[in-house]
Amino acid sequence: MSVRLPDVLPDEDVLDFVQRLHGGFDARLYQQVLGAANAFKEGDAAIGVAAADEDSRQRARALLARTRLSDVHTHPPFEDRLHIFSLEAWDAARWRRVADWTLGQLKDFLLTADEAAVHDALDGLPSDVIACVVKLMSDAELKAVGGRIFHPLPGSRVGARGYLGARLQPNSPTDHPEDIRWQVFNGWAFAVGDVVLGTNPVSSDVASVAVVEAALHDVLVTFGLTDVMPHCVLAHIDVQAQVEALQPGTTGIWFQSLGGNEAANRTFDVTLEKMVAHAAARTGPWGLYFETGQGADATNGHHHGTDMLIHESRKYGFARALKRRVAVAQAGAGRDAAPWVHVNDVAGFIGPEVFRTREQLVRCCLEDIVMGKLHGLTLGLDVCSTLHMDVTLDDLGWCQEQLAEAGPAYLMALPTRNDPMLSYLTTSFQDHVRLRERYGLKVDDRMWAFFQRLGVIDADGRPTKHFGDPRHVYVHYRRHKGDTRTEAELRAEAEVQMARVRARGVPLAVGHGETPWTLEPTLEQDLRSLYEDAKVGLWSELSEATVESLPGAVRLRTRSEDRRDYILHPPSGESLEGASEAMVRALRERHGGRYDAQLVVSDGLDPRSLMDAGHLAPFVDTLRAELDAQGWRVAPEVLVVKHGRVRAGYQVGRLLFGDEEDARPCALVHVIGERPGSGHHAYSAYLTAPSASTWARQGAVDHDRTRLIAGISDTSVQPEDAAREAVRILAELAATARTMPPSAGDTAAMG
Repeated sequence: MSVRLPDVLPDEDVLDFVQRLHGGFDARLYQQVLGAANAFKEGDAAIGVAAADEDSRQRARALLARTRLSDVHTHPPFEDRLHIFSLEAWDAARWRRVADWTLGQLKDFLLTADEAAVHDALDGLPSDVIACVVKLMSDAELKAVGGRIFHPLPGSRVGARGYLGARLQPNSPTDHPEDIRWQVFNGWAFAVGDVVLGTNPVSSDVASVAVVEAALHDVLVTFGLTDVMPHCVLAHIDVQAQVEALQPGTTGIWFQSLGGNEAANRTFDVTLEKMVAHAAARTGPWGLYFETGQGADATNGHHHGTDMLIHESRKYGFARALKRRVAVAQAGAGRDAAPWVHVNDVAGFIGPEVFRTREQLVRCCLEDIVMGKLHGLTLGLDVCSTLHMDVTLDDLGWCQEQLAEAGPAYLMALPTRNDPMLSYLTTSFQDHVRLRERYGLKVDDRMWAFFQRLGVIDADGRPTKHFGDPRHVYVHYRRHKGDTRTEAELRAEAEVQMARVRARGVPLAVGHGETPWTLEPTLEQDLRSLYEDAKVGLWSELSEATVESLPGAVRLRTRSEDRRDYILHPPSGESLEGASEAMVRALRERHGGRYDAQLVVSDGLDPRSLMDAGHLAPFVDTLRAELDAQGWRVAPEVLVVKHGRVRAGYQVGRLLFGDEEDARPCALVHVIGERPGSGHHAYSAYLTAPSASTWARQGAVDHDRTRLIAGISDTSVQPEDAAREAVRILAELAATARTMPPSAGDTAAMG
């Protein structure tokens, strides 16, 4: 459903319009008018708040431009405790100076007023007002506003005018410390990586995260950079806290993904109280690192009828309030209140259900840069694309060019544009070199001096003969550790290690093409081959031979009409169609309560991951044997879901196990083909084991109750190892289910 607005009256604002059409305030129409003012994105259309046509969009914007800030503030499109908490960092005195302005006046002020005056007003702007004024701006106006507001991190030039930083993202398909270290060396060889060394872990097991934390920490300690930049393993913030408790001093800045409302945050296993407590514990030099992104709230079922911009802006409001809490904690510990808090907007990671085109990607990033800056935040970008969006490798370069003028604090940085673990497209080292050259941008001064000491750039910042050579950085690393072997010996050792890294599917960028900002030609060819391979995987179908090879296979399907519907409209793959639902109910009757563990297999975004030899069968065989050995009663059937997503598994679990009177844990192992693009053809295992009484409650089981093992294939996480780890995790989940009061978890999950 889309929003079609009839003609509006002269001088009419949003509230006048709603009053005229409905004879009073109507919350749903109000939400629709706010949403209709947005530039078109699929995510808004999915929740029924996108404008039906350009005329309706312009009418909505005209209404909004005439609306007073105070009226927007006193008519929140939805309310919850997070919204109230975000006002803690809101300056009421500054607000009173602008409250009677219209949104049109605020837009003009942001574009034309003296920059000092703009900065002075920012703390007086609440999140909903910030979202609404951004709706009124063209892309060019967003670039102009973004290009005049900067919030450097304390004691640095990260986020300052004329600077473009980089979060090194040294991801490994197996969390291998060697992969991670070498990607850091690789980035530094290109004079890239000055904001944070931030790794996305495959495993969120505390022991595994601790190993990765230690590897990153070691690099910073060895080079004497622990006071210059932090490191971070992007596991759940609770896991990071556990690692710090076990190994004090080994964690750097703490990370957490944020939603725009309380219900969405519960999907991330985050509560307001939890985040406030963590902020209060950040008394050292490094504070908090947040990731956000338009669409996460809606795709997790928590949009509250409200458009994506307002949810995204409220995430920044939440971050602003938590930043204030970190400052208070620092002051309470006798330190200067200088919170090192930044936000990374991950725009494009979800997929075509949020937006599909490069133009929409740029629009989203521009909106988020400006909203973040208007909240007083240091905001970076992950300008990224999944393989099922209509954004190509070359499109990403165009997008980066469009966004540079808006002054993002930093971008991601990988050896190529393809992440070897997350299977999505983002920013490469060479992109940073190109953007710095084209726009005259710098990296943080302290790291620039470090790169000069390394000898990868000269006194004028130009590439030296060592530029793009991670082996050279490795030699310095070993020298800092006191290694006295000859350079030839160390470089030979480096070659051996680099070969091992590449063999695990992690590319390393050595050298460059015709210019310092182009990939070495063979690596460029490899990158494009992976891209084309991913497109093949995306449109593959699970073969009948694979299904028939699974003992006791029961064929189910979701409500997706076909593969295209499944890819472009993910909710269609989150629930079973009627006949399949009836089959699961019949299966439950047949089981008669004899089993407490069920295996489900879904094709996912790359069915080849389940069809490749040595992938699925070893996992299934080992899983069954290990579950049997641990006393689980495993159902003999394997439920094979065509066009299935993770939440389809939750529905299966509720249909099979749900019993309000039964407190025993019941396990569901849901195997799904991952996004293609890494070349591993990997799949994931989603592990859920609440009590049967929890399964019985509609909506009580969601992602916050599920653990994940990602990157399973014969070239990354070995299937047999993944199966054994799955059984270990299920034992932990079952123990939690046995000790958790039935009502406590259910209430938290259902909101």
